[in-house]
Formats: sequence, C-alpha cells, structure tokens
Amino acid sequence: MTREIKKRYVLTFPPQSGDKPLSSQLVKEYDININILKAEVRPGKTGSLLLEMSGTAANIKKGIAFLEAHHVNCELLNKKIHFRQNECINCGNCTAVCFAEALTMDKKSWELKFKPEKCIVCELCVTACPMGLFQIDFHY
Repeated sequence: MTREIKKRYVLTFPPQSGDKPLSSQLVKEYDININILKAEVRPGKTGSLLLEMSGTAANIKKGIAFLEAHHVNCELLNKKIHFRQNECINCGNCTAVCFAEALTMDKKSWELKFKPEKCIVCELCVTACPMGLFQIDFHY
C-alpha cells in the first residue's frame, strides 16, 4: 500500500499557458487530488496559484515534472505562520484580512480562534496584527 502525502506549492504560470488545462491533467493523468487555496489568473498575463496536492510522493513528483515541462514554476511552500496566541488581546484585526478563515472570532467568548490547517500563509495577518504576534516560520 502506497502512502498518500499532502504538499502545498505556489505555481507561477507564464502568460502563454492560460489556455491549457494543466491543473485538470494533474487529477486525470497523475491521480493527484488538488485543492486551490488561492488563485490570481489573468488571461495573457503571468498567473499564480497556491495549490495543495494530495497523492503518492511518486505521482506528485511526476505531476510537478509535467508542470515544469510546460514552463510552470513550482515552488514548494516551506513556511507556516507561528502565532503567539497567549499574548493576544483579541482585537480581531487579523480576522478582517484572513479570507481563508483560519482566524475567526468566537461569537460567544469573543476570543480569537486560529485554525492552522486552514492557513494558506498569505501573510496578511503579519501586518494586520498591532501586537506583532504573527511570524513566518520557514522549513527546509
């Protein structure tokens, strides 16, 4: 039995790749489940995609090779947000910028809730927090 893994990549597409169904090829040809976490795609312009891929390590490696053969830059997302929640004053500033809903206010207790599994590391909370409680951790 082959073990499934999950990895996040930032894909940068050249302008000429907009008419090709590259993401769907990952699903069909390489048996990779994809979850689009963030996308900035404009016809005729360079586009970017934050993509979570689930599949076997071998299939993900083949899928990345396929994308790179089509001139897509694939950068493994090796960072995560570190939040010093014990120092938080629950002001909610970070929730206003967190479109992934990793940061929410509990409507009963009015305490900030952080769900790291939802975080797409867009880094908007880093500048939104007046206390400077968010930091980027890089993993190599």
